[in-house]
Amino acid sequence: MARYRRPLVGYVLPLVNGDVHAAEDVVQETMLRAWQHAPRLSPDGEGSWLHAVARNIAISAHYRRRRARPAETVLDERALPVTDDGLDQVFDAWMIAAALDKLSSEHRLVIVALFYQRRSIAEVAQMLAIPEGTVRSRCFYGLRALRKSLSEQGMTGP
Repeated sequence: MARYRRPLVGYVLPLVNGDVHAAEDVVQETMLRAWQHAPRLSPDGEGSWLHAVARNIAISAHYRRRRARPAETVLDERALPVTDDGLDQVFDAWMIAAALDKLSSEHRLVIVALFYQRRSIAEVAQMLAIPEGTVRSRCFYGLRALRKSLSEQGMTGP
């Protein structure tokens, strides 16, 4: 199966808009499925089977990303409420720090880099040597866990 990896990446690359990491993810999933179905694959048809599976995985991933990804909104920092005495901000920062400590290190690194260090998704992906899709996924699940932790502490938000 290893001889098909490179041709499959080349085949999938246009299907994922040139995203090399996404293409590699699709090929990895394809190879996993090939390994799971190895006893049923014939040497004559394995190449066409791999290409069909890779195409289907790429298409499914595209539709899954379109449905799951919410529209991005720009945060207007001037719209944030202003506090008079700063005590609320200190308390909020303490609660957020405690909630961040409860996250896994992978989720915490991504959230800190994106929201506190104000890095882009591409910068974080390069910094952590992971695909951009993984950065987005870790951000999503990390924020969800952070929101849950803050809710458990009695902190509510919009």
